[in-house]
Amino acid sequence: MQKVSKADVLLIGAGIMSATLGMLLKLLDNSLRIKIVERLNSAAAESSDAWNNAGTGHSAFCELNYTPERADGSIDISKAIKIAESFEASKQFWAYLVENNIVKKPEDFIRPIPHVSFVWGDNNVNYLRKRYMALQQSSLFEGMQFSEDDAEIAKWIPLVMENRKMQDEPVAATKMDLGTDVNFGALTRRIFDKLLHYDDVQVHYGQEVEDIEKHHNYWRVKIKDEQSGESSIIVTRFVFVGAGGGSLPLLLKSGIPEAEGYGGFPVSGQWLRCKSETVIPRHHAKVYGLAKVGSPPMSVPHLDTRWIKGKQELLFGPFAGFTTKFLRHGSAMDLFKSVKTDNIRPMVIAGMHNMPLTKYLIEQVMLSPEERLESLKEYYPGARLDDWELVVAGYRVQVIKKDEKEGGILEFGTEVVNAADGSIAALLGASPGASTAVSIMLELLARCFPEKLKQDSWQQKLKEMIPSYGKSLKNDSDLLKRVREHSTEVLGLAAV
Repeated sequence: MQKVSKADVLLIGAGIMSATLGMLLKLLDNSLRIKIVERLNSAAAESSDAWNNAGTGHSAFCELNYTPERADGSIDISKAIKIAESFEASKQFWAYLVENNIVKKPEDFIRPIPHVSFVWGDNNVNYLRKRYMALQQSSLFEGMQFSEDDAEIAKWIPLVMENRKMQDEPVAATKMDLGTDVNFGALTRRIFDKLLHYDDVQVHYGQEVEDIEKHHNYWRVKIKDEQSGESSIIVTRFVFVGAGGGSLPLLLKSGIPEAEGYGGFPVSGQWLRCKSETVIPRHHAKVYGLAKVGSPPMSVPHLDTRWIKGKQELLFGPFAGFTTKFLRHGSAMDLFKSVKTDNIRPMVIAGMHNMPLTKYLIEQVMLSPEERLESLKEYYPGARLDDWELVVAGYRVQVIKKDEKEGGILEFGTEVVNAADGSIAALLGASPGASTAVSIMLELLARCFPEKLKQDSWQQKLKEMIPSYGKSLKNDSDLLKRVREHSTEVLGLAAV
């Protein structure tokens, strides 16, 4: 006979999304019984891990794919503003966790680092100049600097400008000193460590979710212990599927009508990791460029300073790859198993519309070490092949869904899909992901706990944790200044 246990909330996946939602819910209602199940043997071992996460500290300061150029030549900054606001919400929540001794030593998961955008060529320089001018309309980007002066840019990012043939083409850069580097793996593990101090919060590792079924007003979730092979049942009124690339197959298992037509397109990634202890300390920035035409957002090239396990690292990439796995520790059959009668048409149509993307991914897989080095040299002209090694990055599953006009579309972003009654929700997609986890989970609370959210106790607690909750930072520069100053001080981000 299968063992049956009960919970008020079941979180599937032990990444940053489940950590954020679990902590929010526990702080809002201490009586909740929460269970977390994870197929691997530790928290943050997939998409949230520092080596697997392509973007650490997405705040739209330097990511050029968040500010597309319109057909008339103007710059659309709406997505950049939304992401910048969302990241401020994340910093406020993290500051609350630090202030209340829920998470200790913020330097273990967040550090100040300039965010730089760098381009070359007349058209790209013109684009960056227009982008800079457009962003100056928002106080969220106050303090951004723009330069077309080679000498000034060389002070910002010496490796990028060193040995560059200045006479060949013009260059330009923007710099935002307010940028950060976030190790979401470390943050996730810190939050889970605290959650486990609660008697009614349990984390079960090495547990594979086999089935999710609705019975009246509760869910029966069947899980299997990977070591013993034994199955058990968890009965709960609310399920959150935050399993990264594994979320789509689990959402489809639930059978909710809202999931019909959803599919996924997996993309793998690789980094070039610097091995030279003389080169690494010479670069102190996150330098983002323009993605090549046809490439996915997770492939936006960046020369990226990070701190992993307390050590400064320097990465370049990521290089995308073609895969049928939905997770780094997944199966080559993941893509094929996700094909259902209700999503095959959107998936086929989206695939037909994105053949250049498929071609691009296959070409990336075929790159030689010398070809990868040439890509790196566009951002670090003095790079030597012996100083770099190729390491595996994370896997992402881009969302495919039905579209009345196109039949099926491929979306680059994150999306919450939930049942009409709010009893189950899943997070699909990738970028900007982890950096906006707090805002995404606040949206989920509004969809799945609407009555609770109306209660004064929840409202007051949310405003205590996130002072800008319910307000618009883009329209209130004074509030933005106050919350930024506070989070900067608490998280130790003042020194750049």
